[in-house]
Amino acid sequence: MLTKMLDCSRGNLCEAAEIIRSGGVVAVPTETVYGLAANAFDKNAVKKIFEAKGRPSDNPLIVHIADYGQISEIASEIPTLAEKLAEAFWPGPLTMIMPKSKRIPYITSGGLDTVGIRMPSHFAARELIRLCGVPLAAPSANLSGSPSPTSAKRVFEDMNGRIPAIIDGGESDVGVESTVISFEDGGVRILRPGGITEEMLLTVSPKVTVDAGVTAMLAEGAVARSPGMKYKHYAPKANVMLIKGSCEAFKEYVQNNAAPGDYCLVFEDSEAVQGLKYLTYGSTPDEQAHRLFEALRQLDEKGAKRVFARCPDVSGVGLAVYNRILRASGFCLIDLEVSE
Repeated sequence: MLTKMLDCSRGNLCEAAEIIRSGGVVAVPTETVYGLAANAFDKNAVKKIFEAKGRPSDNPLIVHIADYGQISEIASEIPTLAEKLAEAFWPGPLTMIMPKSKRIPYITSGGLDTVGIRMPSHFAARELIRLCGVPLAAPSANLSGSPSPTSAKRVFEDMNGRIPAIIDGGESDVGVESTVISFEDGGVRILRPGGITEEMLLTVSPKVTVDAGVTAMLAEGAVARSPGMKYKHYAPKANVMLIKGSCEAFKEYVQNNAAPGDYCLVFEDSEAVQGLKYLTYGSTPDEQAHRLFEALRQLDEKGAKRVFARCPDVSGVGLAVYNRILRASGFCLIDLEVSE
């Protein structure tokens, strides 16, 4: 299959919409990461997403809409709180899980009776949805398990020959996938953290709970209620070790354990370990979210065998960064703050 690279011109968006209306898959830019989009109502089209990604079939997809009125086609019930959250945070990086309508096939929802819905803020994504005339199922546009792509170039590396077209909408703004929430007990539960933080949700919801699955691996046989919960995700080819502790403790640990071919992933240049190659991924949570996936891909390009990564702060967007890098490490966390 020839994979075209298309810019965001009106003509190219119309071409991409025709591919989707014909049952195909197109990579699209969003403010979070790039997604692989297909008609959410067409089970055969959605199947092509799973085939292109090599994605497990019990991992649910998120359905993207261009305007609020489309929810009634997707959800059988809409909580009152969902309306308030949509007014506050849509369009934007917030996915809300609701009971699915009969129009959503089970392949789209990962076999669940619920479905995640969001309205992206990227103009090209929303215009494409409007041109298609249907909501779009769209997980991240990477091979399953690898770092999510935040540029069309990275999508091409994974999807060349697997899909007919990629829309190049520039670099993703947020850099990590959307916050995913469910509704319970008059409030919301965060199943996957993202650009809409716990603190932001509390300005609208009377109660916000962070699911245990955000910072821990799901138990054997547990059902993944949200994308990104069950499997090792976002991982480069290198083995990542997440190191929690002060900069001084981090440097000492790395100096005592590093081997040839190892790299460090640190916040800024001043934290580099003498004699060891390194990359930086930002000194603030927003910078870290924006740069993390690109840094993980660059580590593969540099041939890193093992990576010692500084553990981010877990406040605000930092929780999303921690969630992604923890999964990229396969939950290999070394806590230097634990007392002997």
